[in-house]
Amino acid sequence: QVQLVESGGGLVQAGDSLRLSCAASGRTFSTAAMGWFRQAPGKEREFVARITWSAGSTYYADSVKGRFTISRDNAKNTVYLQMNSLKPEDTAVYFCQFRSFTNYQSWGQGTQVTVSS
Repeated sequence: QVQLVESGGGLVQAGDSLRLSCAASGRTFSTAAMGWFRQAPGKEREFVARITWSAGSTYYADSVKGRFTISRDNAKNTVYLQMNSLKPEDTAVYFCQFRSFTNYQSWGQGTQVTVSS
């Protein structure tokens, strides 16, 4: 099993930046990719960004391209999401996701990001 602990959420103003962190523990040797999803009130959970663990390839939702950057620290089993130029529509609970080579998935508890206009 893999456990995920997120941190870094908060309340900011439009245009500000935040950095989210997600630390993985447990059977992390099987990490294929880690990523971030978000869920706004009344909406479904949506993909934000993903990074493959070995090659470091990155993928982004169109809505965050050019503003958000996902990165990883393999030694710390940690993934980061640097969020710049935040907009009110970025307000959501952000969830970290772990995915193994066998497609086992684990989710963090979520961290709230609120962007005021």
